[in-house]
Amino acid sequence: MPQFERVSQETDSSNRSLSEAFADWRNSVIASPRFQRWAARFPLTRWIVRKQAASLFDVMAGFVYSQILLACVRVHLFELLAHGALSKSDLQKQIALPESGLSRLLDAAVSIRLLSKRKNGHYALGMLGAPLVGNRALLDMIVHHGDFYRDLQDPLALLRGDGAGKAAMAEYWPYINGEKDPSPESLSAQRVADYSQLMAHTQPLVTAEVIDSYSFAKHRHLLDIGGGQGAFVSQLVALYPQLTCTLFDLPGVAELANAYIEKSGSSNKINALGGNFFQGELPKGADVATLIRVIFDHDDSRVAILLRNVFNALEPGGSLILAEPMAGTPGQEAMGDAYFGFYLLAMGRGRPRTQGEISQMLQEAGFESITLLPSAIPLNAQILHCKKPMFSVA
Repeated sequence: MPQFERVSQETDSSNRSLSEAFADWRNSVIASPRFQRWAARFPLTRWIVRKQAASLFDVMAGFVYSQILLACVRVHLFELLAHGALSKSDLQKQIALPESGLSRLLDAAVSIRLLSKRKNGHYALGMLGAPLVGNRALLDMIVHHGDFYRDLQDPLALLRGDGAGKAAMAEYWPYINGEKDPSPESLSAQRVADYSQLMAHTQPLVTAEVIDSYSFAKHRHLLDIGGGQGAFVSQLVALYPQLTCTLFDLPGVAELANAYIEKSGSSNKINALGGNFFQGELPKGADVATLIRVIFDHDDSRVAILLRNVFNALEPGGSLILAEPMAGTPGQEAMGDAYFGFYLLAMGRGRPRTQGEISQMLQEAGFESITLLPSAIPLNAQILHCKKPMFSVA
C-alpha cells in the first residue's frame, strides 16, 4: 500500500456543527476494519452493512452494467422481446452470438433487471428493459456513450486537462471549438449531421417536460435558440395554431432544420436562420424564447453573453423558458455533478449548474420573476420561466 503523509485536520470544533462533528466521528468509526467486521456480524447492523456494500459494488461495477446494456441494444434484444417472452433457442436464431455468449448476456441482463426469466426458462422484458422498447432517445444515447467511455479511460488525464477537448467527444461535438478554425459558423450540414440527429432524437426527453409544464397559448411568436433540426417547434405549431416560430442555430444546423421543416409541412409557420448566438444580435420580434439544453455546454462568460442577447431580442414583457438537466436536482444529484460533470468535461467546455446559479445568471442578464415550473421527471430537465420587464434599460 502507498504511504501518505498525514494531512493536518481541522481541530477547532467551533467551526463544525454538531451534525458535522458526528458525521466525522461516524466516518472514522466506519473506516475501521475492526468495526466493519463486527458490524457485518451483529444482527442489528448486518442489513445496513450489506446494503452499503451492495451500493458500493454497484458504483464500482457500473461500467460493466452499462456495457451489458450496450450489448443488449446492439443485438436489438428489447425489440425482439417486445411482443412477449422467447426461449433462448428462439433468440439464438435472431442474434449473431455463440450459444455460450448469448447465455452469458441473457443471464447478466436478468441480474440487472433489464430482462426477467420465466419458470419455463423463457426470457422476457424486465422492469428496466421494457421502457427502452422503441425509445429512440435512450437507445441513441446508449450507443453514443461508446465515444464517452473512450474519453473516460484515464479519468485523471481528463481532470488534468490532458485529454479534454481533444478526443472522441470533442470530435463528435465540433462546435465546442469556439472561435477556432474551423469556426462554428463554417461547419457544413454534413459535419453537424451526426450530433444534430442525436439531438433530434434525444431532445423529446426535455421538450415533453416543457410542453406539459407550460402553455404557449398566449404567445404569438417564439424564438427557439439552438433548436437543432426543428422537431420541438414543429410540435409546438401543431399544438398552438396561432404560434409562428423562428429557429436560430448554426448555419449548417439551420440548413438541416429547414429541410426537416419543409418535409413536415410547417414551412409557413417556422423559419430557421443560421448564425452565431454569441456574436451580433438575435432575431427580434418574439414574445417568448426557449433555450432547451443549450447553456450547460457553454462556459459562464459565454452564457452571460447569450442570456443578454436573448434579453435584448425579446419584446418587452416577453418570456424565456430555459430547460435542461441541472446540478443539485433533489434526488438526482449524481445526474448533475457526476454524469454531466464528466460528460461536459470530456466535450471540452461547459458545466452543470444548479437552479440557483442559473437564476442568478438570468437576473444579471436583466430577467425578473424567475420561477421553477413543475417537471414530471426532473432527471430529464428542470424548467425555469422568467420575464423581460415591460420597461427596462437594454
